[in-house]
Amino acid sequence: MFRVVFTLDYEIYGNGEGSPLSLMVAPTNKILDLFDQYGAKLTIMADFAEILKFKEYLNNYDRDDYYYNAIAEQLKHAIKTGHDVQLHVHSSYLNATYENGRWKQDWSEYNLAGLSYKRIEETIRMGKSFLEDLLRPVKPSYKCFAFRTANWSVSPSLNLVRALVKNNIIVDTSVFKFGKRNGLVNFDYTEAFSDLIPWPIDENNVCRRASNGNLLEFPIYCENQHLWKFISPLRFFNAFQETRHPVGLPKGGNSLCCDGLRSSCVRKPIHFFMTRHAWKMDFNQCTGRQLIQALKRAESKYSYISKDLPFVLMGHSKIFNSVNSKLLRPFLRYIAENNHKYAFSTFEAFDLAHFRNNVTALYSETRTGFG
Repeated sequence: MFRVVFTLDYEIYGNGEGSPLSLMVAPTNKILDLFDQYGAKLTIMADFAEILKFKEYLNNYDRDDYYYNAIAEQLKHAIKTGHDVQLHVHSSYLNATYENGRWKQDWSEYNLAGLSYKRIEETIRMGKSFLEDLLRPVKPSYKCFAFRTANWSVSPSLNLVRALVKNNIIVDTSVFKFGKRNGLVNFDYTEAFSDLIPWPIDENNVCRRASNGNLLEFPIYCENQHLWKFISPLRFFNAFQETRHPVGLPKGGNSLCCDGLRSSCVRKPIHFFMTRHAWKMDFNQCTGRQLIQALKRAESKYSYISKDLPFVLMGHSKIFNSVNSKLLRPFLRYIAENNHKYAFSTFEAFDLAHFRNNVTALYSETRTGFG
């Protein structure tokens, strides 16, 4: 059976602009209402660094202009109603200051994986404690055990993997095979071990598996596709929104939006349009019909594996809208109507010990399932 895992990066715009009410709370309410109609489960990847700043603002100004209380209540409600909340962080917010109606971030700390082990470990420990202190009064058994870093970057991985393991984080879901980026963060996941099957991470290289690895990578499902596969009304709208809220590098640098894929478009346009690119399962960008076809391809590719497998999707609360909701319905309906083959899930539902302890047997079974 394929277990469909919806993950939602829960945050405002990357440049520090925007209201958490309109970019986090309101769209997530719409998603939860939509999912409840089909029995779907949502895993909210909560950017604790931003949320702590919103709480700090409330304490300093005695005004809840950044809706900390609404955020806290929403996360509690999600846990109460069978959804999940796990850890996400934009570390540049940890030293952020509030200036002229926006959050001025510390760009030197934007790439969490590039920081010292001490700083990374402190950050993970702080985030885990925040979520567990907030949510255990609602669900005493709640554990913060899964993580996604900002902009999917877990490279270099050594310090980050060790810090996660030390804090009993056992799942990372930052990697998508074929993905590349150069900017404030840099990564190349072309050689990632799998596009779908979790693997125990080699702490020196997140793309490699290690049979004794203590951190499992649950990759966001991704395919290597030509550009026409990317065409959807959602993608055009979201690209427009991104240009209105660009994340800038320090003085003298380029915009973070100018990642490897886009710069290649400028430098080598023919090559760009003729080659394949990472097409990840982003439910803000893909239509429901595109997601159905991708799931069917994954099912065909891994049909010989009897163990439950994850089909991990990702999205962002800040760009979820009514069109997104309408176009996602066919996918939700398809999963609900084919519950003999698929199930809505969270990471907690998986037999994590199996992926960690039976790695040799599982991966020999897959034979040619990678690449």
